[in-house]
Amino acid sequence: METIVVLGAGKIGRMVAHFLGRTGDYRLRIGDSARSAVEHVARDLPTAEGSVVDFGSAADLDRILAGATAVISCAPYHCNLLIAARAKAAKVHYLDLTEDVAVTRGVADLAEDAETAFVPQCGLAPGFITICAVHLLEGLTDVRDVRMRVGALPRYPSNMLRYNLTWSTEGLINEYCRPCEVVRNGELVEVQPLENLETLVVDGVEYEAFNTSGGLGTLATTLQGSVRNVDYKSIRYPGHAYLMKFLLRDLQMEERQDVLREILERSLPITFQDQIVVFVSATGRYRGKLTERTWARTIRHREIDGENWSGIQITTASGVCAVLELLLAGRIPGRGFVRQEDVAWQDFITNRFGRHYDPPA
Repeated sequence: METIVVLGAGKIGRMVAHFLGRTGDYRLRIGDSARSAVEHVARDLPTAEGSVVDFGSAADLDRILAGATAVISCAPYHCNLLIAARAKAAKVHYLDLTEDVAVTRGVADLAEDAETAFVPQCGLAPGFITICAVHLLEGLTDVRDVRMRVGALPRYPSNMLRYNLTWSTEGLINEYCRPCEVVRNGELVEVQPLENLETLVVDGVEYEAFNTSGGLGTLATTLQGSVRNVDYKSIRYPGHAYLMKFLLRDLQMEERQDVLREILERSLPITFQDQIVVFVSATGRYRGKLTERTWARTIRHREIDGENWSGIQITTASGVCAVLELLLAGRIPGRGFVRQEDVAWQDFITNRFGRHYDPPA
């Protein structure tokens, strides 16, 4: 039985532990700075043990990683470089969910001479949408556009932002404030967040989408020079971008992100009644004809093992759990830096966790 360390016992870490712990195939060590969170996650999983871990302490990390096979970091993104460094020292496979570009570059540097695999960006976006985009590109030539759109949205919005907190507030603000990588006319460039607003319709519902940072992962670099245009945007209900621009730019909250985080967490309730809207398309030539391929789904919160889980918990956790299993099965490289582009679509979508992305209608 493989020993897997899950760092972070919040919304996503709890779902990761539930998925892996309920299989009976893994022994889990769950670490978090909050004892109550650790105890809550571990108490119903017979093969799990929990401990209090300071993510900023190399000694704490070394203690929980000792003898493990892999670590999944569900910790705040700024903790991941130290976690990755200690995983390298312990010769433990490393997986994370980060959307932060700088952190991913740091992980890639650590992976250069590593004896184990370093697989960042294993969540929803980046993560699943990269695997999906590469799948849509198969057989296409002269590819003109790759469009990747994802939104984690409340099913029943009731405030002016038409938004509820469904994942990390810190991560949300980060992607609204950092420059965004895109490919334009074959060249890798940076564009500003909250710009290039567009309208799209998925399952008969109209949404808006706009630039946010980090969702492309490594795909922009991979496709640079071979695809004309590649971009990622976050999906929201209409009107959200306008109000976020007011907060971040007119009120200069992008310079006081700590204050904005406090305001959002005080004012916006969390919800477990959410939906994940995914839209990925690739346009190029197939057998000589201009063709667009699209994969789109709306994945809602639902009951699993007698408990309601949010859509963002299900999709994010199932992504990293599926990649972990493919890594342990030898379906992706077992050492060095591993990109989401290295994960085969068929392997992922037929995995017992990956199947959550394509639930029965």
